[in-house]
Amino acid sequence: MNSSVLDDFLSEIGELYRFMLRFFREGFKPRYEFAEFFRQCFNIGNKTLPLVAITGLIMGLVITIQSQPSLQAFGAESWLPSVVAVSLVREIVPVITALICAGKIGSSIGAELGSMKVTEQIDAMEVSGTNPFKYLVVTRVFAAILMIPLLIVLSDTIALYGAFLGVNMKQVVSFHLFSNQVFESLSFGDVLPSIIKAFFFGFAIGIIGCFKGFSTTNGTQGVGRAANSSVVTSIFVVFIIDLMAAQIADILSIL
Repeated sequence: MNSSVLDDFLSEIGELYRFMLRFFREGFKPRYEFAEFFRQCFNIGNKTLPLVAITGLIMGLVITIQSQPSLQAFGAESWLPSVVAVSLVREIVPVITALICAGKIGSSIGAELGSMKVTEQIDAMEVSGTNPFKYLVVTRVFAAILMIPLLIVLSDTIALYGAFLGVNMKQVVSFHLFSNQVFESLSFGDVLPSIIKAFFFGFAIGIIGCFKGFSTTNGTQGVGRAANSSVVTSIFVVFIIDLMAAQIADILSIL
């Protein structure tokens, strides 16, 4: 049984690797489906923006409220805006936003392409002379690569405003003073790694959702499994990418 599970896992890894190679092979060759790409960008951004915005605001409030007593105990309450800003921008907001996108975008892509696969719409596109991989997969992956970093930057901004509201729950701090402390504490080395890994988050979520949708079998039951598997696998890969990014950033900081 264990051998069978391992064989299935390694087989799926190999299929995903071939799927990624096909994406890089076909993704940069004409013809480019710009209309579908912009439509997917709108769908991903428009459908995910409200959830990301609300989550960002709550993250800023919660982290500030939870951090305030600890810093107050050490007499370092004045450091609250700086500490919260660095923790939000470097780690908390990018990862939590990526997890939300994995659940929202990954499941949507997996279910949509899975339903097209089991109803033979993808086969019909091939018969009609359309390249379904370029039209369905390439556009969605590039849209995820572009939009997820933008959503993370927006979530960073809203989370910092939430932190400002959290600071003013127990003390009075002007927005000018708060923003000065935030931007003095944040450096280029804090912001750049979080944006770079956001592009990898977008690629992972997009390619996994498309792969699961394209490999759907067993009718409507397979569509549900594809959506669920897209979310679980994307979340796992997001954590792996975040761990690798943290290790690389630590090595670069030493050098």
